Amino acid sequence: MTETAPTVEAPEPLAGTERLFTLDPAVVHLNHGSFGAVPVPVQQLQRRLYEEQEADPDGFFADLPGRVAAARARLAEALGTRPELLALVPNVTDAIAVALANVPLAAADQVLVTDHGYGTVTEAVRRRAEELGAELRTVRLPLDLPDGEAVREAVLAEVTDRTALAVLDGITSPTARRVATPELLRELRGRGVTTVVDAAHEPGMLADPVPAEADFWFGNLHKWAFAPRATGVLVVRPEWTGKIRPLILSWEDHQGYPAAVEWRGTLDYTPWLAAPAGIDLLDGLGPGLVREHNERLVAYGAAVVAERVGLAPLPSSAGLSMRALRLPPGVSETLPQAQELMAQMWRRYAVRTVARPWAGGGVLRLCGQLYNRAPEYRVLADGLAELLR
Repeated sequence: MTETAPTVEAPEPLAGTERLFTLDPAVVHLNHGSFGAVPVPVQQLQRRLYEEQEADPDGFFADLPGRVAAARARLAEALGTRPELLALVPNVTDAIAVALANVPLAAADQVLVTDHGYGTVTEAVRRRAEELGAELRTVRLPLDLPDGEAVREAVLAEVTDRTALAVLDGITSPTARRVATPELLRELRGRGVTTVVDAAHEPGMLADPVPAEADFWFGNLHKWAFAPRATGVLVVRPEWTGKIRPLILSWEDHQGYPAAVEWRGTLDYTPWLAAPAGIDLLDGLGPGLVREHNERLVAYGAAVVAERVGLAPLPSSAGLSMRALRLPPGVSETLPQAQELMAQMWRRYAVRTVARPWAGGGVLRLCGQLYNRAPEYRVLADGLAELLR
């Protein structure tokens, strides 16, 4: 993994994206990585699908398995995997539940997570380990680890002959760092460790997000792949497909993976059926152009905030549309403090951003997306500087 220094030059907005979103122009939206923003053509398609469903519910649901399978095939193609390995799920927390329910663990086993993991995913792992009597081992990754090699070494240093499972982030949510690289996954696989990758941010952000080395890999499509919310994917290695039991038994259970995992009766499937339109939109704009624009924009934003507020940028991984900066000691060290900082930024400056708690000073995460403009980062920087004074 190549680490890069931030650039301070903002890119020009991509042509044809001015009216692509319906976001309130009075709000500075710098937190795309949490809830995303659905482009207008995808919104319109989902609305038509919902109207079709309400016009003839019986017919709509009768045809759904085939239509979901077609959407699955298109998404698998875009992610560089095979349709029979991919299941659609509402989100990554659904996917981690499927993975944990199907990975065999014993009381003598150790399970690895890191202290950069997403809260509910880590909590799900902790709960499962506790139920089985397995040991949960947390890898501490200092915020100033300089590069991917240092991250890899820190994770491998915690592996023992009892390590059975490692649940790692593809891109960490609070700190915007790559962890579960193909190199690390290969080494863990060579040591007999089952790997589960929380890749919530990877679809749409990375060109080839699905590593062949991961046993379980899952991501959200509503963030960087322009899908409606409640669209996620779970990808498993071929040897797992015949072993997966869904969390909920349905009328598609006899089909096995992936259909048995996908079917949830009267779930709203319109986000899944509309998701390929987000991929098509991304393809039409040019995925490489979008990724380059977003990476350059957020690097510019991080440089502006760092200079104006005096924050230290955290080491960053190349090719990402998110950056993180360290807040001063005493700021956002607890969850209530972080929540209050976000609330103040919203109430006083109409800025949507995200802060995450960390001992010794919280973490501010910035995002860059097609709808963002360079001056918005100055609004954030000025507001934050005033608050911290």
